[in-house]
Amino acid sequence: MEEPKVLIVDSHYNGPPDSGNGGYTCGLVDTQTDYLSEVTLRKPIPLDRPLHISASDSGHEIKRHEEIIATARPGDLTDLNIPDPVSFKLAEEASQQFIGNSQKTAFPTCFVCGEDRASGEGLHIFAGRVAGTDLYAAPWVPAENLVDESNLVRQEFIWAALDCPGAYASLGDTAKPILLGRMTAQILKTLKPNTQCVVMAWLINRDGRKSWSGTALFDHTGELVGKAKAIWFEV
Repeated sequence: MEEPKVLIVDSHYNGPPDSGNGGYTCGLVDTQTDYLSEVTLRKPIPLDRPLHISASDSGHEIKRHEEIIATARPGDLTDLNIPDPVSFKLAEEASQQFIGNSQKTAFPTCFVCGEDRASGEGLHIFAGRVAGTDLYAAPWVPAENLVDESNLVRQEFIWAALDCPGAYASLGDTAKPILLGRMTAQILKTLKPNTQCVVMAWLINRDGRKSWSGTALFDHTGELVGKAKAIWFEV
């Protein structure tokens, strides 16, 4: 059996102040699998600590010492219906409706959607409702510091971009704390930095404090870069 590999979630990539951003962490796990990953987060993600990922009977386990932090297994997105993309301009208008513009969000320093993050220190993906619809959207122009050695946006940052907009589609107009429980994502094409992108999100279903969302990332040509579905839990 292969030796476990080590993953470290740098504190820069937090979601809640003291744990890793869910989408970023799930994407980091996905870089170590050879299948379309469904990642389940079982515990808060420790920051700046070695996590060990190893193969299991169903996929992979991610542990801190002997405690299971997350698991991964092959996922399926064939039932995810993707809406037509809105324009970058319409996404910019929707972003003006981001609830963090009018009230404090639960995690204002989140790497993806934290309104308190300084310019250049986060993704600044602020999803708001598209006028006259139940869709949420945000513009995103990935920065050059998000790329790999091939000058393409790293996979874990695309997962991160597909994460938080789903939370706001699930919450609606109230900034309540909500945490990612499970995420399945698929990246369909590479993405270059400085590309004008649109992230879209929509609520699939809700059952009490549990909800399901879909997200999609489109490039400047309207092509689908990646898609995801997630399960959320209001705290």
